Amino acid sequence: MDFIINLLVSAGVLLLLSYAMPQIHVKSFATALWVALLIGIFNATIGFLLRLPLNLVTLFLLQFVVRLIVTAVIIKIVDKLVRNFKVDGFWPALILAIALAIASTLVDRARTDESEYGYESLVNKQELLLT
Repeated sequence: MDFIINLLVSAGVLLLLSYAMPQIHVKSFATALWVALLIGIFNATIGFLLRLPLNLVTLFLLQFVVRLIVTAVIIKIVDKLVRNFKVDGFWPALILAIALAIASTLVDRARTDESEYGYESLVNKQELLLT
């Protein structure tokens, strides 16, 4: 379920940035979903293979920067593969990578806050009130 929510949020960010930035072109929400899925799959496979040697070179000190640059490269690869998705230049791809990282972080934090103060917490409070 978390993967689907993250995928929908990523597609929304892609679509939102395509309206905000003239260098990013996405035809429809379905295309944004497809692009978000491909970015996720490529980040898990190709991205891992690219990040590992780069992180070793930087001694894992620039791990976040390496992750952003590799994600931007993957966005440019997906740009070449998907017909209805276009990113004009590397800087817009980097901005898109930063926006996707921020959105993913916010979704993960909201999910952990919900699990901390979610259903179990309410049940425990009700049990305390009943006793």
